[in-house]
Amino acid sequence: MKRLYNLLFAICLLFSACDTDFLEVDPVDRYSDAVVWTDESLITAFVNNIYMGQKWGFHTVMLSSLCDESMEVWSWESQPVVMSELTSSYQGILAPDFWIITFHNINWDNLYSNIRACNVFFENVEKYEVQGDFVDQLKGEVHYLRAYFYYWLMSQWGGVPLIENAYSTSDDLLVARNTFAETVDFIVKDLDAAADILPLTDDKARATKGAALALKARVLLYAASDLYVSQSEWASGYSNPELIGYTDGSQNERWQKAKDAAKAVMDLGIYHLYGENTEWATAEEATQNYINIFLCHDSDEDIMVQYYDFYNHSSSDFQLPRVGLFNSPNGFHGWGGNTPTGQLVDSYEMSDGTKFSWDNPVHAAHPYENRDPRFYACILYNGSHWRERPDDTIGADPDGIVQTGYYEQADGSYSAGLDTRQGPIEDWNGTYTGYYMRKFLDPSVNHQYDRQTYPWRQLRYAEVLLNYVEACLELGEEDEARTYLDLIRKRAGMPAVPSSVTGNDLMELYRNERKIELAYEQHRYFDIRRWMIAPDVIKNAQGVDIRYPYGSDQPNYSIIEVQERAWNDKAYLMPVYLDEMNKNNLLIQNPGY
Repeated sequence: MKRLYNLLFAICLLFSACDTDFLEVDPVDRYSDAVVWTDESLITAFVNNIYMGQKWGFHTVMLSSLCDESMEVWSWESQPVVMSELTSSYQGILAPDFWIITFHNINWDNLYSNIRACNVFFENVEKYEVQGDFVDQLKGEVHYLRAYFYYWLMSQWGGVPLIENAYSTSDDLLVARNTFAETVDFIVKDLDAAADILPLTDDKARATKGAALALKARVLLYAASDLYVSQSEWASGYSNPELIGYTDGSQNERWQKAKDAAKAVMDLGIYHLYGENTEWATAEEATQNYINIFLCHDSDEDIMVQYYDFYNHSSSDFQLPRVGLFNSPNGFHGWGGNTPTGQLVDSYEMSDGTKFSWDNPVHAAHPYENRDPRFYACILYNGSHWRERPDDTIGADPDGIVQTGYYEQADGSYSAGLDTRQGPIEDWNGTYTGYYMRKFLDPSVNHQYDRQTYPWRQLRYAEVLLNYVEACLELGEEDEARTYLDLIRKRAGMPAVPSSVTGNDLMELYRNERKIELAYEQHRYFDIRRWMIAPDVIKNAQGVDIRYPYGSDQPNYSIIEVQERAWNDKAYLMPVYLDEMNKNNLLIQNPGY
C-alpha cells in the first residue's frame, strides 16, 4: 500500500512540475500550420498536392466519347451526355461521384476544393511572411493552378463565383456567380501574374512562363468564340446572358487578344514541333513522328505535362493510367473502351489532301490506303498490324493483325474476327464501330498486365500554333494563317494548303486539321460547342460492318449506325448541380435546366 501511495505522489509531482505544458503536445499524426508554413519542403509538398487536382486524360471513359470523336463501348455510361439528357439533378457520367470519373477532378466540388487550396497557400505565405526564391516560384505556380481550375469551371459553366479567400465553415458561404467577362478577366490576371514570376524553362510537370502564356492563349481563344456572343440564339429568353457570354465589347478585339497571346508563346523561341525539319516529312516519317510525340517522356513540343507520379493513383484501379488496357482491342485482352467513330475516321484526308468519301468507288474499295499519315498513328482498323498477340491467342494470329471483320463460311454463315464483339477471345468487350484507338498506346507494352507511364500532355506547341491560326482566320489574315497551318501539315506529311482555298472553305479545312491533330486530347468536346457546330455533328455514331465473301480476301464495307445521339442547345453548358443550388440561393442556373 505504501508503495502505491509513493507512486501516486510521484505522478502528482510530475504533473505539477510540468504544469499545463504536459498536456500541450503537438499531435504526432499531423503538422501544425506554423510548422508547415515555415518549412520549405512542407510548403512545396502542399503545392505538389494541388497539382494532383489537374485533369488526367487517361480515364476509363475519355472526354472524346462525349463528343463525335469516339464511342465508349459501355454506352449506357455516356449515353445521357450524347443524348443531351442531363439535368441539374442528373449528370450521368459527368456527375461528381460517378464511378468511372470521366471528369475526375474537374467537377464543381473538386475544382473549388483545389481553388480553396490555392487560396490557403496565398493566405499562409503572407501570414507567415515566407521569404525566398523558392516561395516566389511557388506563388507563380499556384497562380497558374488557380487559373487552370477556373478555366475548367468557365469552359463548363460560363461565369462562376470568383473566390479569393480560403473560406471556413464560419464564413458566409453564399456567393453569387460572377459574369462571364469577369471570370475570363480573373483567369487572365492570374496567368499574367504567373508568367511574370515563373522561369522560362523548368520541369515541365510544373508550371512555367510558357505554360502560363499557352493556357492564357487557350482561354482567350475560347472567350472570343461565337458561343459567347450568341446567347440570344441558343438561350433565347434567358434573363442573365451576362453569366454565359459577353453582352458588350468587340469580338474582333477579343480575337486580336487571342492572336497576341498565342504569338507570345511562339516568340519565346523555345518550343518546336516534334520531328520538324526543313524538308516535308515522308509518310513513314510523319506517322512515326506523330506516334513518338506521345510515347516519349519529354520533347520540345511539350509545354505542360502531367507525369504518372503527379497523379493521385491511390484509390480506385479505374483511375490508374491504364490507357492501353482500357482501349486496346479485345482480341489482345484489351477493353476496347473509346473506339473511334466512323465520323472521326472519315475525317482523315487522303494523302494528297483531298477529302475521303465512301461515295468514291476507289476510296470505298480500299478505305484504309493512302490516308493522312496521322491516320495510321491514331487508328487501329481491320487489317492493320498492332502487336504480337498474348500467349493464349497467338496461335490464332501469329502476325498480330487487327480483325474487326466477319468471314463467310461455305454454308453461308459468318465467323467473327478475333477483335469483334462476337469474337472467340473476349466477347463482352470490343468495338461497335469496327475501329480501335491507336494513339497514345505503346505496342511494346503488354497492356493486359502492364502499365505504360508516359505523361498526359496538358499543353503542347501544336495547339498553340492552331490557336494562332484560328485567331488569324477570324481576323481575316488568311496568308498568315496558311503559313502556320502548313507547319502542322508539313510535320504530318500532308501537302500545303492550296492558295485557292479561302474564306469558309479555309476555315473548314482548319477545323478539320485541328480535329485530326488534337484528336482524343480533350479539345473537340469544347470546340464543337464554342464554334456552335454541335447540332451538326452530334449525330448517331457511325461504324463500319466488314464482310468477307466466301473464299475472298477483299471485304465489302457497309456504313452502320451504332449509337443513338441527339443534341439540345442546353448542352452548350453544364447545369449547376442541384446540391449547389440548394446550398446557395444566390446561384443562378444555366439556361435550359
